[in-house]
Amino acid sequence: MRGSSLVSTFLLLTSLAAAKPQDAAHRAGCQVEATNYKGWQAQQISNAWVKLIIVPQNGGRLMQVVFNGHEYLFVNPQYAGKYLPPDETKWFNYGGDKLWPLPEGNEDEQHWAGGSDVLDDGAYTFQVTSEAPQCSISLTGPPDPRTGLQFMRTISLQPDSPQIHFHALMKNATGHPIEWSVQSVSQYNTADPQDASNYNRDLRAYTPANPRSSYLERYHVRFGPAENPFVRIQDDGLFALDYGYLAAELWIDSTAGWLAVVNGASAYAMVERFHYQENARYPGKASVIFWTNGPELHMDDRGFPSIPPPKIDETPFYMEAELNSPLVRLDPGETYPFDTDWFPTRCGKQFTGVSDAGLVSEALVASRISGAKIKLSGSFGVFFPGKLIANVYNRGGRLLQKTALQEVDPGEFVTVEKEIESGGEADRVSLHLEDSAGADRGSLGEASVEPLRGDH
Repeated sequence: MRGSSLVSTFLLLTSLAAAKPQDAAHRAGCQVEATNYKGWQAQQISNAWVKLIIVPQNGGRLMQVVFNGHEYLFVNPQYAGKYLPPDETKWFNYGGDKLWPLPEGNEDEQHWAGGSDVLDDGAYTFQVTSEAPQCSISLTGPPDPRTGLQFMRTISLQPDSPQIHFHALMKNATGHPIEWSVQSVSQYNTADPQDASNYNRDLRAYTPANPRSSYLERYHVRFGPAENPFVRIQDDGLFALDYGYLAAELWIDSTAGWLAVVNGASAYAMVERFHYQENARYPGKASVIFWTNGPELHMDDRGFPSIPPPKIDETPFYMEAELNSPLVRLDPGETYPFDTDWFPTRCGKQFTGVSDAGLVSEALVASRISGAKIKLSGSFGVFFPGKLIANVYNRGGRLLQKTALQEVDPGEFVTVEKEIESGGEADRVSLHLEDSAGADRGSLGEASVEPLRGDH
């Protein structure tokens, strides 16, 4: 195990060193073009950071997200390049990212029975809606007679950052009122990047637990063992999931509006953001759901539990991160929008949280090293290119100074180790990201200035 750890550390450091900011001139522009992806006739939206691969015929799936050369999503090799017409008696799991309705079940018409229906596997029409300054495409699915729903989705990519915006529409395609929730379902690849026959033991998922949760443990085990060794609520209030090769479905009534999937083995992470609506009814009260794919616990005729031997080709390595909209009652022809944003970025071995401007690996620390000098430290994955600005305040909250620290890029893990002249009044420091257009993208963290040893 120690040898594997040393190899992983070496690979991480090599990966971090290899990621360098690109020339600013190369960052301009985005494009939409037809492409072939693993045998599928696909469409690609791209800029200098990101490639989005979309397969309209297969349920309008976003099949892959490639950031800085890293592929995030699981693509099922069993179905690569294939199209199979919808068959409600089966389920064709192509992988990628798609839209589903909630609640699931087969007890009545107000539950979605799942399977390969026109929502999941129907052919979607594809249209380019904008190519400048942003690139946007729209996907429109066929009406589903079983649920009465029709899904539409717009995916947009700006030319100056890797941020991905999704605008989903859930439409009532019937002549009577219906009630549903729309769900974004993303299947992340959890195979070991160095050994595809094994799973990645350094892939984790996080979302802030609700301090006033409706669930006894602040999360709900919808499927799988109640005593799950891969799940915990941390002391900092984060729901944390280490991917383990075991079938489990975990529901979280998080109100914070984000989840993060962090791959410590490859040093890449994805942050998904959504808008939580206070006082709205969420399906099962869950705004976020995680599914870990793996062998399922079964009971035999005598009531004895067992887990079958793993068959990776039948039960591949992936984890679903799911964002839910509230349950919405729609009149005939009415639509409901569900907007989400993805931020691909870099990460380290540690994870502290998510801020407006990036992922926080090691929180900002401000230490006084002399009467007028402060040392700043921390590590981050940023969402936008630009520069870091240290805002220094006195005890009364007055801004004393703004100091530019360093240029940053989403494709490069950011480590801050800087000393700044601040004056003796400095009491706290806030670290902001100013993008290449000069806009303040928000804080990466704030820290009180630690006094010199011996000071009182």
